[in-house]
Amino acid sequence: MNDATDLYPADVTHSYRMGFTVGEHSAVHMRRILRMFLTRWDLDGLADPAALALTELVANVVRHVPGRRCHMLILREPEGLRVEVADGVPGSLVAKAAGPLEEHGRGLMLVEAVTDRWGVVERPDGKTVWFACDA
Repeated sequence: MNDATDLYPADVTHSYRMGFTVGEHSAVHMRRILRMFLTRWDLDGLADPAALALTELVANVVRHVPGRRCHMLILREPEGLRVEVADGVPGSLVAKAAGPLEEHGRGLMLVEAVTDRWGVVERPDGKTVWFACDA
């Protein structure tokens, strides 16, 4: 399914993985799932930045992935949280600076601003965009 999501460390004790076909309002439901796990894992303090970052990754799938199919992985790591969104479109993302009047192009800059780390893992069958928030 997703090579990148099978590489998490052995000390990860809790995780959630699910495939979605996303639409304009899917981020609402995915944020609800994320918040539920953060509450269960006593990581409520990460809910706002993680939900915002997840929303941006889902918006990129809606905008750029034909068929809008993706997989979400939520990992409880020793230092906090890691979230991955994988899709079937190869090629890396480039965070370009959006002009002051442009409507789009700030999502990954926002992910960088609200998370501790983020990145892209390219695979032959697509890519995984991930972010981490430390507790």
